Amino acid sequence: MSQAESVRDVLRRVLASQRYAVLATDSAGQPYTSLMAFAASDDLREFTLITERGTHKYANLRANPRVALFIDNRENVGTDTRDAVAVTALGEAQEVDGEEGARLRRGYVARHPYLESFAGSASSAVLRVRLKSCLVVRRFEEVLEWRPDD
Repeated sequence: MSQAESVRDVLRRVLASQRYAVLATDSAGQPYTSLMAFAASDDLREFTLITERGTHKYANLRANPRVALFIDNRENVGTDTRDAVAVTALGEAQEVDGEEGARLRRGYVARHPYLESFAGSASSAVLRVRLKSCLVVRRFEEVLEWRPDD
């Protein structure tokens, strides 16, 4: 990372280029992961996820709202050791409804228009993940941390 490029710049670039994250939840002490479409807020402090209420991940989130999201830009080529960036975002998820839920749903659908029907289903829950911190790893060894409240 050049001196002019901040960890927020790296985060913004990776989050803009990637549409999916791996969501890690807790299933009675056992980690459980799911591939999820996401939308990040402009200030990078929140992610929006949408899931069906009947899913295992939804039950996990109701029992324990603490989550991790993993987003990376690897291409599964040798240069990934030099060029890949991985982000682990830690935070807490909560279901959001009403006008705030509708606003978050609109932002999610703007990023993922092919998921409009899924996102608008009465059985789908809008989840807001409020970030506590983000760990950014570059070149498999350079680790940077960003905390929204710092």
